[in-house]
Amino acid sequence: MRVYTIQGKKDTRSGFGDGLAEAARENKDIVAMCADLTGSVKFDKFAKENPDRFWQAGIAEANMISAAAGLAVSGKVPFVGTFAAFATGRVYDQIRQSVAYSKTNVKICASHAGITLGEDGATHQIMEDIGLMKMLPDMVVINPCDYNQTKAATIALTKHKGPAYLRFGRPAEPIYTPADEEFVIGKAVQWADGDDVTVIATGHLMWRAIQATEQLEGEGVGVDLINIHTIKPLDKDAILASVRKTGCVVVAEEHFINGGLGDSVAQLLARELPAPVEYVAVDDKFGESGTPAELLEKYHLDTPDVVQAVRRVMKRK
Repeated sequence: MRVYTIQGKKDTRSGFGDGLAEAARENKDIVAMCADLTGSVKFDKFAKENPDRFWQAGIAEANMISAAAGLAVSGKVPFVGTFAAFATGRVYDQIRQSVAYSKTNVKICASHAGITLGEDGATHQIMEDIGLMKMLPDMVVINPCDYNQTKAATIALTKHKGPAYLRFGRPAEPIYTPADEEFVIGKAVQWADGDDVTVIATGHLMWRAIQATEQLEGEGVGVDLINIHTIKPLDKDAILASVRKTGCVVVAEEHFINGGLGDSVAQLLARELPAPVEYVAVDDKFGESGTPAELLEKYHLDTPDVVQAVRRVMKRK
């Protein structure tokens, strides 16, 4: 297992806010727009430092996307943000036409993603957003795992030219990735080397996968643990190399089984290297109100669920 140090707890949305503010001090073409959620999405630091480069769109998300596309055409680097439920489903036509099809340099920044949004309930707990966004041609899709990785991903996106979707969350999560680790879009991060089973995790479930790996290694199971922070473009080489070694894989994500990272992994393996796959994901049902911990347990997205998925998939080898 990779050596790591817990550096406290913080929400990933703060990593976005801090990364954007830092990058904007050097790149004066970076601008931002928010749909009436400046504090919740953590645009407040950027807005305070750059009042002439920040616009409040109000509750008009579709207009915000279209305006951002116009800013991109004029040479600016727009970061637009709201809750993930509003940043995707509500404005999908505008994203498809004005951002993806037009290949404009717009960064869609989606907070409060997944079921760990918690008490706001099913209407806000979008778990199909990765599927919606990864289907769009040329759309980069990133789902970082902690504060440090989200900050690094945000800074990396300021240098990437083209449409992108950055997904992050509300709850405070352990910070365990190095603060100075380079973020390479499309490049997986190896966390543990093992020969028995591949575990691929993204976003908040990476921490649960780390805990599960530590438990399984204590039981003598060799886990090859991979953090996939970039859903698209997918690091196919890393996945195939691991599964060639282990012969089976578990995919853990805070998303519906349909349409998420697991689908991408299964499609890759079906074409290149057929192998048993198990999923730790939400199985075709909406969420509900509750604390993040309660919901992770109820919807089978916690550490014990990763462990059980590993045991199931190893029996299928």
